[in-house]
Amino acid sequence: MDIYEPTCAPLPFPAPLREGLILARPNRFIMEVTFPTGEGGSPPAGRASAVAATDAPLGSSAAGAPSLAADPRKPMPVPAKGALSPSPAPGGSVLSAGTSVVRCHCPAVSRIGGLDLAGRPCLVSDSGNPKRKLPLTVEAFSLDEPDAPQKRWIGINQNASNRSVEHFLRIGALDAIAGQPREVRREVPLGASRLDFLVDDRLYLEVKTPLVQIQTAVPASVPRLPEAPFSSTERALRHLRELAASLADHERAVVLYCLYYANDGFRFYHGTTYDEVLATVDACRAAGVELWQADFEVTPRAVALRRYFPLEEW
Repeated sequence: MDIYEPTCAPLPFPAPLREGLILARPNRFIMEVTFPTGEGGSPPAGRASAVAATDAPLGSSAAGAPSLAADPRKPMPVPAKGALSPSPAPGGSVLSAGTSVVRCHCPAVSRIGGLDLAGRPCLVSDSGNPKRKLPLTVEAFSLDEPDAPQKRWIGINQNASNRSVEHFLRIGALDAIAGQPREVRREVPLGASRLDFLVDDRLYLEVKTPLVQIQTAVPASVPRLPEAPFSSTERALRHLRELAASLADHERAVVLYCLYYANDGFRFYHGTTYDEVLATVDACRAAGVELWQADFEVTPRAVALRRYFPLEEW
């Protein structure tokens, strides 16, 4: 199998990400995060609606809440034993008095590996837009312990994946897939769908960022959530079929599976539609659709494309 390891520079974040600790995910769009205390600063202007303390409801201003301007390389301290109190804070978090809680946007639309992420370190970005209901976004989490000095991050921002792929497409870092593109169009209509990219009017490229399973070793100390059936594959299968149909008028069609962490290799999730998924994938592969995997690395400062390669097993 050919593995391509580009030497291009990483794609920097607009500002360094801040490290925090996930407390809860009360629904699929929200994560509650706490930040190290005693680092100085107050919430950025317009941020009061996103910050809370346990002695005030979420949505109220909390004096002394940390600013995202603190050094993102500073490791998150381990919560002291007994620091959690038996009284739950709003949203289900259990915190000691005076601990600030920030409600952040969760950019993953699915379950995340079936894991209970409470107590996991995370990286948070700031949109800089105080008019947003949730100006902060959780970009990544780590399976390492909160006091680990060099954490390995798992990116979860499915919304940003297309931006990363577009950047590396345009600079030619994905040349084994797309060559050196002259034109990259986004959100191109095809059949009943809109596919992510059309490159030089010859290559359709669809980006997938799977998170339903985390394809790396998970420490025994990280609890798992109760199993729940997962069968939300209709859209992905429709895209595969339309990519296969596009080959009548275009040279190539590619599905690029993007994993934002060191992984053991992409495999399709064994959900309730697993047999249908494999049958559709095999048929589309036979029609000429290509499956590729791209591995990225997330740090507090940037996203790097580490390697990419054609998938031979799935």
